[in-house]
Amino acid sequence: MLLFDIDGTLVSFRGVGRRAFERAFQREHGRPDAAALLRFDGGTDRGITRLALEGIGVTATDLLIDALLATYLEELRAELLSSAPETYQVHQGVPQALAAARERGLALGVGTGNIEGAARLKLEHVGLFPHFGFGGFGSDHELRPELIRIGAERGAQTLGRALSDCRVVVIGDTPKDIDAARAIGAEAIGVGTGAFSAEQLLEHGAPYAFRDLTAPGALAAVLGD
Repeated sequence: MLLFDIDGTLVSFRGVGRRAFERAFQREHGRPDAAALLRFDGGTDRGITRLALEGIGVTATDLLIDALLATYLEELRAELLSSAPETYQVHQGVPQALAAARERGLALGVGTGNIEGAARLKLEHVGLFPHFGFGGFGSDHELRPELIRIGAERGAQTLGRALSDCRVVVIGDTPKDIDAARAIGAEAIGVGTGAFSAEQLLEHGAPYAFRDLTAPGALAAVLGD
């Protein structure tokens, strides 16, 4: 099974998510700058929200996190609807890799720090949602290794097999994706389509990393050839 990260791996939205968070924090706490100093790449929506709340001196209860993320979903939907086509980019090789994996009969899922509603909004916006049948999301757990594990377990259920019998491949654009794959004993493939280059991901320990999924050897690595 393949577990793809979304932001920076499948598609980039050039600040759409951050702007939605800013507006959500403005509405809920009057602080659009709450997450200004936080890196979003490799993070999880719940984790980012918790850190941002703590950064403005608010106790990050589950109730407050849930309320903020509900508002965030409203703002994300509005941002996507109003965004120009040049605001987002499906990365090179992604449609071809997904098509090839489906042709092979591989189970396709996502492993993303986005909460499930945000993941669906983003994937629907770029027409990729129908490719994926399951996933692990930032709404499942704040820690990336755990949400990746949950995604892999759902993939195994989809296949009707024990997880220990499945080949699990995590494809992502950050060192945290590589770490999460290693933590659950999965294969990791890095793509340099986000803030980190393929070379940086290799230095971090990725067994494979490519400029993008059109690079020589990338598709073979994904398919296990």
